[in-house]
Amino acid sequence: MYSIGYDIGSSSIKAALVEVSTGKPVAVVSEPKTEMDILAINNGWAEQDPDMWWKHVCAATKTLLSENNIKSEEVTGIGISYQMHGLVVVDENLKPLRDSIIWCDSRAVGIGQKAFNELGNDRCSEHLLNSPSNFTASKLKWVKENEQEIFERIHKFMLPGDYIACRLSGTANTTLSGLSEGIFWDFKTNSLATWLLDYYGLNESHVPEIVDTFSVQSKVSEQGAKESGLKVGTPILYRAGDQPNNALSLNVFNPGEVAATGGTSGVIYAITDNLSVKESSRVNNFAHVNYSAENKNIGKLLCINGAGIQYRWLLNNLDVASYDEMNDLANSVPQGSDGVKILPFGNGAERMLNNVDLGTNMFDINLNNHTKAHLCRASLEGIAFSFVYGMEILRSDGITATKIRAGNDNLFRSEIFSNTIATLIDREIEIYNTTGAIGAARACILSDGDFSSFGEQIMANDYVMSYKPSAEKEALQSAYSAWKKELEQLLKNK
Repeated sequence: MYSIGYDIGSSSIKAALVEVSTGKPVAVVSEPKTEMDILAINNGWAEQDPDMWWKHVCAATKTLLSENNIKSEEVTGIGISYQMHGLVVVDENLKPLRDSIIWCDSRAVGIGQKAFNELGNDRCSEHLLNSPSNFTASKLKWVKENEQEIFERIHKFMLPGDYIACRLSGTANTTLSGLSEGIFWDFKTNSLATWLLDYYGLNESHVPEIVDTFSVQSKVSEQGAKESGLKVGTPILYRAGDQPNNALSLNVFNPGEVAATGGTSGVIYAITDNLSVKESSRVNNFAHVNYSAENKNIGKLLCINGAGIQYRWLLNNLDVASYDEMNDLANSVPQGSDGVKILPFGNGAERMLNNVDLGTNMFDINLNNHTKAHLCRASLEGIAFSFVYGMEILRSDGITATKIRAGNDNLFRSEIFSNTIATLIDREIEIYNTTGAIGAARACILSDGDFSSFGEQIMANDYVMSYKPSAEKEALQSAYSAWKKELEQLLKNK
């Protein structure tokens, strides 16, 4: 028997087929073959058609089943991971009333900041663990303020994963974890934040039914089966946002465990059971997938916008053929890049730097001595240093990392990058070969609550290697201190 996991991204839809008994991945497919369109009607806006996601979910499902000779009755469960913080609004027939306002849309920033100022830092931090910021609740308030006719027709609001589950089953529901990422959840009362809804003038009736993250959330309907190729009655057993799901995929559930991602942007997602928040303006806090009233596991999410995009920029602008060539060049230069320093923050405002748009900065390049090899190494080290800086912020917010796990992709494939982080934070980094779609498929077994078996499947199928801290850290520590000094001087001048 098999489970299917979906990862609803903003660039593509990935679907994974996993053997239930062993957790072994059978196949992963991606739809469409080119990146999905993001509509930007105005500067700072970003929208997608939710039915475009559904169309590609159906195509990916049919491809998975046909190419692997799997019958629909052999699929025993469905798990869903999705792009966080998006807003989908539907009418009484569960049809979208407008395109989804997705995660990278910034139109509601002012609404969230005004709420934070008027409701108060202490109240938001103690109850929401966050500023309302540009999250789903603020986006819904934007619809109320600017599209009153649409707002009056809303039956339910949903997050992107909720909508895919709704198309599969014909049932509108959501999870506590999902509501927390939309900033609809009051952690102090462990209930819906009705006071925030009242402040925004939003309707409690628009909130879908809340179901457990690991449970029979709903079942595939006749219409859902007809369109997707799945069997009527197949249960949807799991749903979570992409960053909590990435942590799940890496077997990160307990306080002190950290999931790291090094893609275009970087993410550090650390688990804690402490609801105290000191860095709500720089770090987001959401209910982790295994949060409950008894075990209040919170995922602290720190995002680094300028990460892999810096290395890709070098690839596109240096006379090099590939990342492998860049890594070889970087390896020809000693730790510290002979004094060259790069601050990689060139991908917009950095929340962890209090929303300062610092840009990319390069320091101490000697035109007689330094080469593109130095730029390659300084870039990798600079991105790694930004992760170390982020870990320092998390430490000030009460996080003591015990285990750090990362996927075998992008920046973490680089020995320089991974070793730099491991050495400076003095923690081993474990590397796993997995994806969000595979994690979502495997999570179907967690409806029985067997986290031990789930972790064993990951270790048996995915573990690749570990990067251990180097005993020789003096040169790296000196380079990091110099890098940090440049960063803090620039921030001081902003």
